[in-house]
Amino acid sequence: MSGFDLDQLRTLVAVLDAGSLTAAAPKVFLSQSSVSEQMRKLEERAGQPLLIRGKAGVIATPAGERLLAHARAILALSDEAYRDLRGVALRGELRLCITDYFRPGDVARLLRRLNEQYPQVRMHVTIMKSGTIEAAYERGEVDVGISMVIQERGALKGRARGPLLRRESLLWMAAEGAPAPPGPLPLLALPETCALRQYAERLLARRAVPYAVAHVASGVAGLQLAIAAGLGVACLNESALAPGIGRLQAAGLPPLPDVEFRLLPPRPGEDPFIGQARAAIERALR
Repeated sequence: MSGFDLDQLRTLVAVLDAGSLTAAAPKVFLSQSSVSEQMRKLEERAGQPLLIRGKAGVIATPAGERLLAHARAILALSDEAYRDLRGVALRGELRLCITDYFRPGDVARLLRRLNEQYPQVRMHVTIMKSGTIEAAYERGEVDVGISMVIQERGALKGRARGPLLRRESLLWMAAEGAPAPPGPLPLLALPETCALRQYAERLLARRAVPYAVAHVASGVAGLQLAIAAGLGVACLNESALAPGIGRLQAAGLPPLPDVEFRLLPPRPGEDPFIGQARAAIERALR
C-alpha cells in the first residue's frame, strides 16, 4: 500500500505541536507506547528519520518538517471532506491578528475566500506588530495570529514555530531611480517598538553605517508613501515593493536576511473550531 496512514500523520502533528511523545499521547487518546509505535511505523514508511529525540523532547528532522507541512494539509482536507459530506458547517467568531508587514493583497484574498467558503464565521481582523500579536496570543486575546520572524542567527532558538506561510527577502528600498543619499543614511521606519526597525538600527550600528531617522510612519502603507516621495531609505520585506519604490543597492549598506511569515502554533486544549479555522486560513494562504 502506498501513501501514509491518517492516524499516524495526526499523531506526528500532535507530537511536534506538543514537543514530546508523552505530551502528545492524551491529545490523540493513545498511550505513550502507542504513540512511539505509530512514529516508528511512520518513519519506516517514510524511509528516513522524522524526529530527533532528546531529554528536552522531540524536534523534527528536515524530512519531518516537510512531512509535517504535508500532514497538516492532508488532515485539513480530510476534515473539510468530512464536514462537506456530513453537512457540518464551520461557524463561530474568530479573532484574527495579522502583522502589518504581511502583504495586503494576500489578506484581502484570504478574507474573501473565507467569507465565500465559511459565511457563518464572523471575523474580527486586527493589524498589529508581530511582537504585540505574539503577546496578545499568549494572553489568550487572539485566536489565530500571523507574525513575521527575522531569520537572523538564533532568532528561533527555543521559540515555538507554527506553519510557514511564506518566506521573503528583506531589502533596502528607496524611491525608484533615486541615487544613494550622501551623508548619514536618512532612515524611514515604523515606531521604536517595531522589531524590524530595531533590527535595522542594530545592523547599521554594528556595521558603523552613519544614519539618522528621517521619518516615522504609523504603518507600512504610510512608510511606502514616504519612500515613494523620496524622503529616505527603509528596510522592508520584498512584497512591500510598489509603484514608485525600488531596491537600493548602495555600497556600504549591509546585506539583509530573509523573514518568515508563520501562523502561531496551536495552544494546548484549543477549541476545535479554532483549529479548523487555522487550517482553513493556512489552506487559503498557500
